[in-house]
Amino acid sequence: MRYLISIVFLFISLCSFSQVSKFGTYYDQRKSLFEILPDTKNEIIFLGNSITDGSEWSELLGNPRAKNRGISGDTSEGVLFRLYQVTRVQPAKVFLLIGINDLSKNISPDTVYVNICKIVSTIRTKSPKTKVYVQSILPVNNTFKTFASHTSRTPQVKDLNERLRTICPRLGATYVDLFRELKNPNDDLLNPMYTNDGLHLLGEGYKAWLRVIQKYL
Repeated sequence: MRYLISIVFLFISLCSFSQVSKFGTYYDQRKSLFEILPDTKNEIIFLGNSITDGSEWSELLGNPRAKNRGISGDTSEGVLFRLYQVTRVQPAKVFLLIGINDLSKNISPDTVYVNICKIVSTIRTKSPKTKVYVQSILPVNNTFKTFASHTSRTPQVKDLNERLRTICPRLGATYVDLFRELKNPNDDLLNPMYTNDGLHLLGEGYKAWLRVIQKYL
C-alpha cells in the first residue's frame, strides 16, 4: 500500500512538472525568478515575449518602478499560465505585447484573440485598479530571412491588431498602436532602422516604442 501511494505521488509530481515545463526551459527559469522577486507598490509591468524581454525598461524609462516580465519565446497561453504573478502585485499599469510567437506556431488568430481578451479580463477582475495597455503586435520584415515562420505573418498581424483595437474599449483597456510607428513609411514591414533580424528590435526600435507610450507613463 505504501508503495502504491508513493507511485501516485510520483505520478502527480511528474504531471505537475510537465505542465509547468511545457513552455520551455527558459520560460521556467524566468518564471521562477519572477516568483521570488520582491513586490513593490505602483509597479509598471511590461509583459510579453522576447521583444519585451530584450529591453532594460527601468533604465529606458528612467523609472525604477518599471518591471520587465518578458520571456523570450512566450505565447498568449504562457502569459495566462503565469498571470497570477502580475495580478498579485496589484500593479499601477500593465503594458502587454504578445501574439507573434503564437502565429509562428500556426496557432489561429482567433485563439490568440481569445487568449489576449482573457489576459485583459483577468487583470481587470483580479486587479481592478490596474490600467491595462494592449500594445499592437509589432510589424515584421521578411526580407531578413532569419525568422521566416514569424516574419511571414503580416496579414495575420494586421487582422489581429484591428480586432484588438476594436475590443479594447469594451474590455476597459487602452489600445496602443506600435505597428504604425515602427513600420516602413510606404509599406507594412518593420522598418530596417529598428531591426537586424526582421523580428527583434535594435536600440532605435525601443526608442521609437518609448515615443508611443510616453504619454501613458
